[in-house]
Amino acid sequence: MTDLADLGLVAAAEAIAAREITSSALLEAYLKRLDAVNPVLNTTIWVDRERARGDAFGADSATAAGKARGTLHGIPLAHKDMYYQAGRPATCGSAIRRDFVPDYTCTVVERLSEQGAFSFAGLNMAEFAQNPTGHNRAFGDCHNPWNPPYITGGSSSGSGAAVAAGITAASLGSDTGGSIRLPAAACGVTGLKPTQGRVSRYGVMPLSFSADNVGPLARSALDCARVLSIIAGHDPKDPTSARERVPDYEGACDGDLRGQRIGVPRNHFFDVVETPVQAAFDAAIDVLRARGASIVPLELPLMDEVVAYGGVVSRVESATIHANWMREQAQSYAVHLSARIYPGYAIPGTYYVEALAQRGPVLKQFCREVFAQVDALATPTIPTCLPTLAETDIDHGPPGTEHKFLAVSVNTRPFNYLGLPSISVNAGFDPNGLPIGLQLAGRPFAEARLLRIADGFQRDTDWHTRRPKVAA
Repeated sequence: MTDLADLGLVAAAEAIAAREITSSALLEAYLKRLDAVNPVLNTTIWVDRERARGDAFGADSATAAGKARGTLHGIPLAHKDMYYQAGRPATCGSAIRRDFVPDYTCTVVERLSEQGAFSFAGLNMAEFAQNPTGHNRAFGDCHNPWNPPYITGGSSSGSGAAVAAGITAASLGSDTGGSIRLPAAACGVTGLKPTQGRVSRYGVMPLSFSADNVGPLARSALDCARVLSIIAGHDPKDPTSARERVPDYEGACDGDLRGQRIGVPRNHFFDVVETPVQAAFDAAIDVLRARGASIVPLELPLMDEVVAYGGVVSRVESATIHANWMREQAQSYAVHLSARIYPGYAIPGTYYVEALAQRGPVLKQFCREVFAQVDALATPTIPTCLPTLAETDIDHGPPGTEHKFLAVSVNTRPFNYLGLPSISVNAGFDPNGLPIGLQLAGRPFAEARLLRIADGFQRDTDWHTRRPKVAA
């Protein structure tokens, strides 16, 4: 029998609903896996076993009484440790918030709870969600389940590693410059950054007012679709959340890619691509073409503006959010984080206002010119083979280390400034046995289309079903 820890999210939920397994058994499988692999991977910041066992017992009692709560009834989940839950830690991966315990719960966790899920752990993350690798000075670096000396991607490092290792079937991450898609790519799982405003951010640690996104990491596109169907939609507590109708994301995963036009950019996204990544990308494109999609090479407009404006917005907004702590306890920040925040105070206000003012016009022109030709874009998620933690340790490494560090997120950042949805799926492995990600992006609120394409790809490949040896 398959180890319960290796079940996908939808499969586990359906097995509980059919009374083939219990919530308690699933939780114990996760905790057993956690105990086995966490000494190597360092995926968690806190674990609440006692409360989780009580929640699992309650879920099993409700199932026996015919009172299952929803589509994730009895599913134990672990999330990036920046989602506020009343009475539980929310360290944000930082020394400054090591002892912070909120007195209210964020909307997305409440919505998952309403559908029967419960939380059992807070997952490791980059300090204040501000690096793409998985380094963390306060709680220790997170390690890649496929090859532990290598990066997990960040900042949702624990989420990517925990899902890949079978510690949880799904996790909420956050994405301000790639922090869902990067660990999804690096750890060989599926990660979805929704359209800006698609999901409420109430009760979630802020990093950038204009670029933060909440989204799922899970084993498959179908699993991500189930989570998104629960957490998407307007929230009165978050006035920036969109009022757009929430479609049937799971129903969109039908495998039919006939007529889908997938664009492959000629500029920006392949500037530093390495040979194994290019080969995996080309093979992935062949899979999509064989399933009925047409492939359209094209030049993307305004990429210089997108990169420049996006950098201004994220730096200024992060500097603003951290202003008080930077004045009072700058020594508590990792060196690379201080180096990222400080320049935000030197950027003129006129540059920031310009970057915000141009966001709408740039997005409008980009969508008009690009999505008149194609329905989605396909790129590598990370254009290079994964570096090691040592090779990207910019706090202690030699000059030049920052180049490998920054290259990790060069392909994900543009979609945050544009606010477009994008998803990463596993598309193969590099010579070091580490995953290679395929990124798909679409027009605003095109999550259903991206999930359809990703699901179609996963129907004809088995990359997403493979498990790292550390989880065996």
